[in-house]
Amino acid sequence: MAAHRRRGGFLPDFDPAFGDRPLADAVHDIVIGRWQGVRDLLRATGDDWPLRTHRLRLLSHAAAGSSAVEAWRAAEPHDPDAAVLRAATEVVRVFHQVIAAGRGSGLDEARLDATVLVALDAAEVHPADPMPWVSLLTVARLYETGVSRRELWRWWDELRRRDPYNIEGHVQLLRYYSARWHGTHGRMYDFARDVAGAAPLGSPLQVLVQIARVEEYRYVTEGGRAAVRDFGRHWHHELAVTDVRRTWDRWIGGRPPGPAGPEEIGELNYLAHAACYAGLNDEARRLFGLLGTRAARVPWSYTGDAAAEFTRWRAHVRATS
Repeated sequence: MAAHRRRGGFLPDFDPAFGDRPLADAVHDIVIGRWQGVRDLLRATGDDWPLRTHRLRLLSHAAAGSSAVEAWRAAEPHDPDAAVLRAATEVVRVFHQVIAAGRGSGLDEARLDATVLVALDAAEVHPADPMPWVSLLTVARLYETGVSRRELWRWWDELRRRDPYNIEGHVQLLRYYSARWHGTHGRMYDFARDVAGAAPLGSPLQVLVQIARVEEYRYVTEGGRAAVRDFGRHWHHELAVTDVRRTWDRWIGGRPPGPAGPEEIGELNYLAHAACYAGLNDEARRLFGLLGTRAARVPWSYTGDAAAEFTRWRAHVRATS
Protein backbone atom coordinates (compact mmCIF):
# COMPACT_ATOMS: atom_id res chain seq x y z
CA MET A 1 0.00 0.00 0.00
CA ALA A 2 1.49 3.31 -1.00
CA ALA A 3 1.70 6.28 1.34
CA HIS A 4 -0.64 9.13 0.41
CA ARG A 5 -0.22 12.80 1.20
CA ARG A 6 -3.03 14.64 2.88
CA ARG A 7 -3.62 18.10 4.29
CA GLY A 8 -0.96 18.89 6.86
CA GLY A 9 1.27 15.90 6.22
CA PHE A 10 1.46 12.35 4.98
CA LEU A 11 0.47 8.82 5.85
CA PRO A 12 3.23 6.29 6.50
CA ASP A 13 3.36 3.25 4.26
CA PHE A 14 2.87 0.00 6.19
CA ASP A 15 3.47 -2.25 3.18
CA PRO A 16 5.12 -5.31 4.81
CA ALA A 17 7.33 -5.76 1.74
CA PHE A 18 9.00 -2.45 2.66
CA GLY A 19 9.20 -1.36 -0.96
CA ASP A 20 10.41 -4.70 -2.32
CA ARG A 21 8.26 -4.73 -5.45
CA PRO A 22 9.29 -8.21 -6.71
CA LEU A 23 8.36 -9.58 -3.28
CA ALA A 24 4.99 -7.81 -3.31
CA ASP A 25 4.29 -9.32 -6.75
CA ALA A 26 5.17 -12.81 -5.49
CA VAL A 27 2.88 -12.36 -2.47
CA HIS A 28 0.08 -11.41 -4.85
CA ASP A 29 0.77 -14.60 -6.83
CA ILE A 30 0.34 -16.66 -3.66
CA VAL A 31 -2.94 -14.92 -2.87
CA ILE A 32 -4.34 -15.91 -6.26
CA GLY A 33 -2.97 -19.46 -5.97
CA ARG A 34 0.11 -19.20 -8.19
CA TRP A 35 3.55 -20.40 -7.10
CA GLN A 36 5.71 -19.94 -10.22
CA GLY A 37 6.50 -16.30 -9.40
CA VAL A 38 7.59 -17.31 -5.89
CA ARG A 39 9.93 -19.93 -7.30
CA ASP A 40 11.47 -17.42 -9.71
CA LEU A 41 11.88 -14.79 -6.98
CA LEU A 42 13.70 -17.13 -4.60
CA ARG A 43 15.98 -18.38 -7.35
CA ALA A 44 16.83 -14.79 -8.27
CA THR A 45 17.50 -13.92 -4.62
CA GLY A 46 20.20 -16.59 -4.40
CA ASP A 47 22.36 -16.56 -1.27
CA ASP A 48 21.74 -12.96 -0.28
CA TRP A 49 20.75 -14.26 3.14
CA PRO A 50 19.40 -11.02 4.69
CA LEU A 51 17.18 -10.34 1.69
CA ARG A 52 16.22 -14.00 1.35
CA THR A 53 15.20 -14.21 5.00
CA HIS A 54 13.10 -11.05 4.68
CA ARG A 55 11.39 -12.44 1.60
CA LEU A 56 10.77 -15.89 3.04
CA ARG A 57 9.22 -14.41 6.19
CA LEU A 58 6.63 -12.45 4.24
CA LEU A 59 6.01 -15.25 1.74
CA SER A 60 5.41 -17.73 4.57
CA HIS A 61 2.78 -15.49 6.14
CA ALA A 62 1.02 -15.19 2.79
CA ALA A 63 1.30 -18.92 2.09
CA ALA A 64 -0.08 -19.91 5.51
CA GLY A 65 -3.62 -19.17 4.38
CA SER A 66 -3.41 -20.87 1.00
CA SER A 67 -2.37 -24.15 -0.59
CA ALA A 68 0.17 -22.55 -2.94
CA VAL A 69 3.23 -23.98 -1.23
CA GLU A 70 1.72 -27.48 -1.23
CA ALA A 71 0.93 -27.11 -4.93
CA TRP A 72 4.53 -26.11 -5.58
CA ARG A 73 5.87 -29.07 -3.60
CA ALA A 74 3.57 -31.43 -5.50
CA ALA A 75 4.64 -30.03 -8.88
CA GLU A 76 8.37 -29.84 -8.05
CA PRO A 77 8.99 -32.16 -5.10
CA HIS A 78 12.76 -31.87 -5.30
CA ASP A 79 12.97 -28.07 -5.36
CA PRO A 80 14.91 -27.02 -2.22
CA ASP A 81 13.33 -23.56 -2.13
CA ALA A 82 9.89 -25.11 -1.98
CA ALA A 83 10.97 -27.22 0.99
CA VAL A 84 12.36 -24.19 2.83
CA LEU A 85 9.23 -22.13 2.21
CA ARG A 86 6.99 -24.99 3.32
CA ALA A 87 8.90 -25.26 6.61
CA ALA A 88 8.58 -21.53 7.26
CA THR A 89 4.89 -21.69 6.37
CA GLU A 90 4.26 -24.57 8.79
CA VAL A 91 5.79 -22.49 11.58
CA VAL A 92 3.42 -19.62 10.82
CA ARG A 93 0.47 -22.01 10.82
CA VAL A 94 1.27 -23.45 14.25
CA PHE A 95 1.64 -19.93 15.65
CA HIS A 96 -1.77 -19.08 14.19
CA GLN A 97 -3.16 -22.18 15.87
CA VAL A 98 -1.74 -21.11 19.23
CA ILE A 99 -3.14 -17.58 18.85
CA ALA A 100 -6.57 -18.91 17.90
CA ALA A 101 -6.68 -21.37 20.81
CA GLY A 102 -5.02 -19.12 23.34
CA ARG A 103 -1.58 -19.68 24.78
CA GLY A 104 -1.58 -22.29 27.51
CA SER A 105 -4.39 -24.27 25.92
CA GLY A 106 -2.10 -27.24 25.46
CA LEU A 107 -1.05 -27.34 21.80
CA ASP A 108 -0.50 -30.94 20.81
CA GLU A 109 3.27 -31.49 20.92
CA ALA A 110 2.93 -33.99 18.10
CA ARG A 111 1.97 -31.02 15.89
CA LEU A 112 5.10 -29.20 16.97
CA ASP A 113 7.24 -32.29 16.43
CA ALA A 114 5.85 -32.64 12.92
CA THR A 115 6.76 -29.01 12.18
CA VAL A 116 10.28 -29.59 13.47
CA LEU A 117 10.64 -32.58 11.14
CA VAL A 118 9.52 -30.48 8.15
CA ALA A 119 12.18 -27.89 9.02
CA LEU A 120 14.88 -30.52 9.47
CA ASP A 121 13.93 -31.98 6.08
CA ALA A 122 14.29 -28.51 4.53
CA ALA A 123 17.71 -28.16 6.13
CA GLU A 124 18.75 -31.48 4.60
CA VAL A 125 17.62 -30.65 1.07
CA HIS A 126 18.98 -27.07 1.18
CA PRO A 127 22.04 -27.44 3.45
CA ALA A 128 23.49 -23.96 2.83
CA ASP A 129 20.32 -22.08 3.71
CA PRO A 130 20.05 -20.58 7.23
CA MET A 131 16.26 -20.22 7.04
CA PRO A 132 15.31 -23.77 8.19
CA TRP A 133 17.32 -23.14 11.35
CA VAL A 134 15.53 -19.82 11.86
CA SER A 135 12.28 -21.78 11.56
CA LEU A 136 13.45 -24.22 14.24
CA LEU A 137 14.46 -21.44 16.64
CA THR A 138 11.05 -19.88 16.09
CA VAL A 139 8.96 -22.98 16.76
CA ALA A 140 11.06 -23.82 19.83
CA ARG A 141 9.16 -21.13 21.77
CA LEU A 142 5.87 -23.01 21.44
CA TYR A 143 6.92 -26.05 23.44
CA GLU A 144 5.40 -25.74 26.91
CA THR A 145 8.76 -26.00 28.66
CA GLY A 146 10.91 -25.07 25.69
CA VAL A 147 13.35 -27.47 24.09
CA SER A 148 16.42 -29.01 25.67
CA ARG A 149 19.45 -26.76 26.00
CA ARG A 150 21.44 -29.20 23.90
CA GLU A 151 18.91 -29.12 21.06
CA LEU A 152 18.52 -25.34 21.18
CA TRP A 153 22.25 -24.81 20.99
CA ARG A 154 22.60 -27.31 18.17
CA TRP A 155 20.05 -25.40 16.10
CA TRP A 156 21.73 -22.13 17.04
CA ASP A 157 25.18 -23.41 16.04
CA GLU A 158 23.84 -24.67 12.70
CA LEU A 159 22.35 -21.25 11.98
CA ARG A 160 25.56 -19.40 12.84
CA ARG A 161 27.64 -21.76 10.71
CA ARG A 162 25.62 -20.64 7.70
CA ASP A 163 24.92 -16.99 8.51
CA PRO A 164 26.59 -15.79 11.74
CA TYR A 165 24.87 -12.39 11.65
CA ASN A 166 21.38 -13.51 10.72
CA ILE A 167 19.17 -10.89 12.35
CA GLU A 168 15.92 -12.90 12.29
CA GLY A 169 17.51 -15.92 13.93
CA HIS A 170 18.97 -13.73 16.67
CA VAL A 171 15.59 -12.07 17.26
CA GLN A 172 13.91 -15.47 17.60
CA LEU A 173 16.45 -16.65 20.20
CA LEU A 174 16.13 -13.33 22.05
CA ARG A 175 12.37 -13.89 22.28
CA TYR A 176 12.91 -17.47 23.45
CA TYR A 177 15.02 -16.07 26.31
CA SER A 178 12.44 -13.39 27.20
CA ALA A 179 10.17 -13.45 30.24
CA ARG A 180 7.19 -13.92 27.91
CA TRP A 181 8.50 -17.33 26.88
CA HIS A 182 11.27 -19.36 28.55
CA GLY A 183 13.57 -16.88 30.25
CA THR A 184 13.80 -13.61 32.10
CA HIS A 185 14.34 -9.96 31.26
CA GLY A 186 17.90 -10.30 32.53
CA ARG A 187 18.67 -13.31 30.35
CA MET A 188 17.22 -11.53 27.33
CA TYR A 189 19.25 -8.36 27.88
CA ASP A 190 22.43 -10.34 28.54
CA PHE A 191 21.99 -12.15 25.24
CA ALA A 192 21.23 -8.91 23.36
CA ARG A 193 24.24 -7.08 24.78
CA ASP A 194 26.60 -10.02 24.27
CA VAL A 195 25.59 -10.29 20.62
CA ALA A 196 25.75 -6.52 20.02
CA GLY A 197 29.18 -6.34 21.62
CA ALA A 198 30.56 -9.09 19.39
CA ALA A 199 28.88 -7.99 16.14
CA PRO A 200 30.97 -6.07 13.60
CA LEU A 201 30.55 -2.37 12.96
CA GLY A 202 27.70 -1.74 10.56
CA SER A 203 25.74 -4.82 11.61
CA PRO A 204 22.03 -4.39 12.41
CA LEU A 205 22.53 -6.88 15.25
CA GLN A 206 23.37 -3.82 17.36
CA VAL A 207 19.63 -3.08 17.54
CA LEU A 208 18.90 -6.26 19.52
CA VAL A 209 19.17 -4.21 22.72
CA GLN A 210 16.35 -1.93 21.53
CA ILE A 211 14.28 -4.95 20.49
CA ALA A 212 14.78 -6.37 24.00
CA ARG A 213 13.54 -3.10 25.50
CA VAL A 214 10.38 -3.33 23.37
CA GLU A 215 9.86 -6.96 24.44
CA GLU A 216 10.12 -5.97 28.11
CA TYR A 217 7.69 -3.07 27.62
CA ARG A 218 5.21 -5.31 25.86
CA TYR A 219 5.42 -7.97 28.57
CA VAL A 220 4.93 -5.51 31.41
CA THR A 221 2.17 -3.40 29.88
CA GLU A 222 0.13 -6.20 28.31
CA GLY A 223 0.26 -8.20 31.52
CA GLY A 224 -1.07 -5.32 33.58
CA ARG A 225 2.16 -5.27 35.57
CA ALA A 226 3.08 -1.63 34.96
CA ALA A 227 1.00 -0.42 37.91
CA VAL A 228 3.23 -2.22 40.41
CA ARG A 229 6.42 -0.45 39.40
CA ASP A 230 7.64 2.87 38.08
CA PHE A 231 7.74 2.24 34.35
CA GLY A 232 7.56 5.85 33.19
CA ARG A 233 11.27 6.17 32.39
CA HIS A 234 11.54 2.86 30.57
CA TRP A 235 12.48 4.52 27.27
CA HIS A 236 14.60 7.45 28.43
CA HIS A 237 16.51 6.61 31.59
CA GLU A 238 20.29 6.94 31.37
CA LEU A 239 21.05 3.37 30.33
CA ALA A 240 18.29 3.38 27.67
CA VAL A 241 19.71 6.56 26.11
CA THR A 242 23.26 5.23 26.27
CA ASP A 243 22.15 2.02 24.57
CA VAL A 244 20.54 3.96 21.71
CA ARG A 245 23.64 6.07 21.20
CA ARG A 246 25.83 2.94 21.18
CA THR A 247 23.58 1.24 18.62
CA TRP A 248 23.62 4.36 16.47
CA ASP A 249 27.42 4.62 16.57
CA ARG A 250 28.10 0.95 15.92
CA TRP A 251 25.35 0.27 13.37
CA ILE A 252 24.51 3.46 11.50
CA GLY A 253 27.98 4.92 12.03
CA GLY A 254 29.57 1.82 10.49
CA ARG A 255 26.94 1.22 7.83
CA PRO A 256 27.91 1.85 4.18
CA PRO A 257 26.32 5.05 2.86
CA GLY A 258 23.31 4.75 0.63
CA PRO A 259 19.59 4.04 0.79
CA ALA A 260 18.18 1.44 3.14
CA GLY A 261 17.26 -1.90 1.61
CA PRO A 262 13.94 -3.61 2.36
CA GLU A 263 15.71 -6.10 4.63
CA GLU A 264 16.83 -3.24 6.93
CA ILE A 265 13.54 -1.41 7.36
CA GLY A 266 12.10 -3.43 10.24
CA GLU A 267 15.20 -2.93 12.40
CA LEU A 268 15.51 0.75 11.42
CA ASN A 269 11.97 1.28 12.72
CA TYR A 270 13.01 -0.17 16.08
CA LEU A 271 15.96 2.21 16.29
CA ALA A 272 13.93 5.22 15.14
CA HIS A 273 11.29 4.47 17.78
CA ALA A 274 13.96 4.14 20.48
CA ALA A 275 15.72 7.36 19.41
CA CYS A 276 12.44 9.29 19.51
CA TYR A 277 11.55 8.13 23.00
CA ALA A 278 15.13 8.66 24.21
CA GLY A 279 14.98 12.28 23.10
CA LEU A 280 17.77 11.87 20.52
CA ASN A 281 16.19 14.08 17.89
CA ASP A 282 19.20 14.38 15.57
CA GLU A 283 19.59 10.61 15.31
CA ALA A 284 15.83 10.11 14.94
CA ARG A 285 15.63 12.68 12.16
CA ARG A 286 18.39 10.94 10.18
CA LEU A 287 16.69 7.58 10.70
CA PHE A 288 13.42 8.94 9.37
CA GLY A 289 15.42 10.12 6.37
CA LEU A 290 16.57 6.56 5.74
CA LEU A 291 13.06 5.21 6.22
CA GLY A 292 11.20 7.71 4.08
CA THR A 293 7.59 6.60 4.35
CA ARG A 294 8.39 2.94 5.05
CA ALA A 295 6.95 2.11 8.46
CA ALA A 296 6.59 -1.11 10.46
CA ARG A 297 3.63 -1.53 12.80
CA VAL A 298 5.93 -2.99 15.45
CA PRO A 299 7.19 -1.29 17.58
CA TRP A 300 5.10 1.86 17.00
CA SER A 301 1.84 0.04 17.77
CA TYR A 302 3.04 -0.79 21.31
CA THR A 303 3.06 2.88 22.33
CA GLY A 304 -0.08 4.04 20.52
CA ASP A 305 -1.71 3.98 17.12
CA ALA A 306 1.12 3.02 14.76
CA ALA A 307 0.33 5.52 12.00
CA ALA A 308 -0.24 8.36 14.46
CA GLU A 309 2.97 7.53 16.36
CA PHE A 310 5.15 7.40 13.26
CA THR A 311 3.66 10.59 11.84
CA ARG A 312 3.77 12.53 15.13
CA TRP A 313 7.37 11.70 15.90
CA ARG A 314 8.52 12.31 12.34
CA ALA A 315 6.96 15.79 12.43
CA HIS A 316 8.42 16.44 15.90
CA VAL A 317 12.04 15.64 15.06
CA ARG A 318 11.84 17.49 11.73
CA ALA A 319 10.54 20.56 13.56
CA THR A 320 13.55 20.54 15.91
CA SER A 321 16.14 20.71 13.11
